[in-house]
Amino acid sequence: MVATTRSRLTDWTVVVPLIAVLVLVVTWGRELPAIMVLVVALFLAGAVLAAVHHAEVVAHRVGEPFGSLVLAVAVTVIEVALIVTLMISGGDKTQALARDTVFAAVMITCNGILGLSLLLGALRRRVATFNPEGTGGALATVTTLAALSLVVPTFTTSRPGPEFSPPQLAFAAVASLGLYGLFVMVQTGRHRDYFLPVDNEGRVLDSAEHADPPSGRAAVASLALLVIALVAVVGHAKSVSPSIEAGVAAANLPHGVVGVVIALLVLLPETLAAARAARRDRVQISLNLALGSAMASIGLTIPAIALASIWLDGPLLLGLGGTQMVLLALTVVTGVLTVVPGRATLLQGGVHLSLLAAFLFLAASP
Repeated sequence: MVATTRSRLTDWTVVVPLIAVLVLVVTWGRELPAIMVLVVALFLAGAVLAAVHHAEVVAHRVGEPFGSLVLAVAVTVIEVALIVTLMISGGDKTQALARDTVFAAVMITCNGILGLSLLLGALRRRVATFNPEGTGGALATVTTLAALSLVVPTFTTSRPGPEFSPPQLAFAAVASLGLYGLFVMVQTGRHRDYFLPVDNEGRVLDSAEHADPPSGRAAVASLALLVIALVAVVGHAKSVSPSIEAGVAAANLPHGVVGVVIALLVLLPETLAAARAARRDRVQISLNLALGSAMASIGLTIPAIALASIWLDGPLLLGLGGTQMVLLALTVVTGVLTVVPGRATLLQGGVHLSLLAAFLFLAASP
């Protein structure tokens, strides 16, 4: 027992998040030299891998679809804190940071994570299978949230520019939070079976892994370490953000690229977790992570930003531009065509990944 406890305490998934947080405390708020940026980046990568491990432990304990919610909600809550922190300290140039980061998160999850999951699932089984009822409902919710929060502000007339008036922002915040809460209630309650893995014939599979689930004590410890690892991920992402901004400026790239880079860093744990689930022939879990993350990113971020805007100076720019709306529309149409059959091949995975590549390229070269 003593040996087991000692091995647990010296396991890298325990040690790395704790050291990463210590490094975060030491480096927080300081201008970092190049060597320290490299050290922070290494601990950032280690914290990402540890977060994936602990999220999988918790997911195995609580089962699906609850397990898929753990990482999505945890990452999004800390992502909100990161956005608000950067907006407070960044001045006028961060007025569109919330929009850029949320839109990047939607494109990364709905094209990158979803496309990668389908690709890995199709490579394993030739055809990736999933439940179209649950996945379709999730996609419809993401589409509605994205349209209300990111498209409508471009066309409202109460304020000049792509921004909401205070009553409109309050409505969007309440609607976003309400829709997200309704989806979670449906996913974990009345229609839980719609979000469980299925076989090639569409029959719901037992979501439990072959190994025995961890004990409650181990799951609680992993949940705590998951939060610690995610704090380290987002904290280190903020620590290296000045270097990212300097690199973006030196390369003469649009400032919106900063939001894209931050979203890529923050979504690394979910990407790796979804890829692992797809390799284990649990494509539905991967899609739950992808669309659930997109939904949480909007449904939790917009209300939080709306509340924070009371103390933030300057306008809050949420409306997308023409190119971004075209990419969002392509993502929605392609997603519907992918989801409706409940089966996907390498082609659908490749199409979604190509949309992500187009987004990344146009973000850098608008």
